[in-house]
Amino acid sequence: MEKPGEKPLLKSVFTGENGDVEEDCSEKFPSVGPMLTSKLGGFCNRKFIFKRLPILQWLPAYEARFLLEDIVAGLSVGLTVIPQGIAFAVMANLEPQYGLYSAFMGCFVYCVFGSCKDLTIGPTAIMALMVQVYVGSLGANFAILLTFLTGCIILMLGLLNLGFLVQFISMPVTAGFTSAAAITIASGQVKSLLGLPGRSNEFVDSWINVYEHIGQTKLWDAVLGFTTIGVLLLLRSLRSKWSLMGKYLALSRNAVVVIGGAALAYYCSTFGSKPFSLTGTVTPGLPPIKLPPFTTVLNNETLAFNEMTSMLGSSIIALPLIAILETIAIVKAFSKGKSIDASQELVALGMCNIFGSLVSSMPITGSFTRTAVNNNSGVRTPLGGIVTGVLVLLSLGLLTDTFYFIPKTVLAGVMIAAMFFMIEFHAALEIWRTKKVDIIPFMVTLVSCLLLGLEYGMLIGIALNICFVLYMTSRPNIDQALLRTSSGIEAMVVKPDQSLIYSSIEYLKHEVVKRTDKTQVTTVIIDGSNVSYVDSTAAKIFSSTIEELALRGRTVLLWNWNRSVRCTLIRLNKVQFHPLFKNGGLEQLDKEICNESLP
Repeated sequence: MEKPGEKPLLKSVFTGENGDVEEDCSEKFPSVGPMLTSKLGGFCNRKFIFKRLPILQWLPAYEARFLLEDIVAGLSVGLTVIPQGIAFAVMANLEPQYGLYSAFMGCFVYCVFGSCKDLTIGPTAIMALMVQVYVGSLGANFAILLTFLTGCIILMLGLLNLGFLVQFISMPVTAGFTSAAAITIASGQVKSLLGLPGRSNEFVDSWINVYEHIGQTKLWDAVLGFTTIGVLLLLRSLRSKWSLMGKYLALSRNAVVVIGGAALAYYCSTFGSKPFSLTGTVTPGLPPIKLPPFTTVLNNETLAFNEMTSMLGSSIIALPLIAILETIAIVKAFSKGKSIDASQELVALGMCNIFGSLVSSMPITGSFTRTAVNNNSGVRTPLGGIVTGVLVLLSLGLLTDTFYFIPKTVLAGVMIAAMFFMIEFHAALEIWRTKKVDIIPFMVTLVSCLLLGLEYGMLIGIALNICFVLYMTSRPNIDQALLRTSSGIEAMVVKPDQSLIYSSIEYLKHEVVKRTDKTQVTTVIIDGSNVSYVDSTAAKIFSSTIEELALRGRTVLLWNWNRSVRCTLIRLNKVQFHPLFKNGGLEQLDKEICNESLP
């Protein structure tokens, strides 16, 4: 079966009964054997290895002067990911150390498999929220298994070169999803910011919880939380001030407020006072390296692998989709116009999750905040991720006692301040200014994600956007012009602006017949210069269109159709279509119309 734009497999030309030279339009089915041999052979050659292991490309070209910049960038990202990792684990209803377990392996693995120097892989707010929705009540083992399954699915998609699938997720849907996620995450942190009880992280439930417990607000938690947000916004504004000092103070702002909050809580504890809700004990030491839990015990009942996956439900599909969406969107944003290999990024992300599951990580993906920090710090190669990973490991081994005193309200403030800049108001304005109809999938995705949940909202947005695309392909624009020949014969020229497939051909038939009846011309010329592909359904209905026009006494000419489309139509009905095809300029067309009009 031929693809759009491809030439069919033609044998030769031959002479017909009337002496005219005719094309042999027979079609051969593509040979599967050579195609499989070519694809499978590519797994063993040097080019494939270099493509799938980008470190073999950038490491030999590494220069000594890059080292200092990579170290500085790695430290900056590390100071950001440590407090964020703890906050994300708390958000996911996991113990704080799981956030740090999730923060180092992705850095090491992406250094080998990743192709974007700026991207950092680790825990993110959106993934933490998704984990909380699905496994917050089931325990850490489900989160770790979900990490493994997410990695396997993403890796499979990457190896099958299915990275192109992300092209079906449009910018309005992405912007709506990201904005809804930011609003949901910030809403879920309001309870911790105010020191309220409750565990809900959904948008509607979060505000219901705040409304029901607002009277239990803890004054000092609220004061420290709002102060944290204010300090973070102030430090962020110093990025372009005070030269180098202001830049790095702004980049390490999360670490500054967390260290300050922990120091304040510790100081108060020396007087026997505990004015803030604290993170609590963080298990010290490095995580054990072991296989993901394929069985677990829940409520004194042993669950097998199939029972665990059944309980995870749609998250097995939703999390890989969202992880891919986040990573590809970030890589596109920081590629600076360079082409990206989406399939390779899927391979890298899948490997990060698979290896992460061996050290008790929750699902991880690309982080926009830390990638921006990495870029602003002047990172030169993915080697900066090694420095970040080492810093996280050192914190696990040496600083866990300090993490006990981190106030929860400070972590909530860190999360809320980060979410301010994830809500894409600018994208909404840009969409409205560029193409107003695209605001519909943006708003539908945003509202659906807020009311129904992120995974359902994302699917609804994608489905709506695909409906838009299907509608557009089913309604081709048809240019119309009236042509008068030198002999005074009037003809109507219609020109569809796209290929003809089963979804659009009925519309074309209806329009051509309607316009022919309206103009009362005797000759209809269908210009196929924009038609590069016709499927079997379209060919059949196109044949009936010509028959219907013939019954109305109209002559039909097919002008400037390419060879691939001509062969498709001729294979359906050679007797009907072959005499209708005409090529050339207007003078030649004029002659053809006159000839067809002769009795």
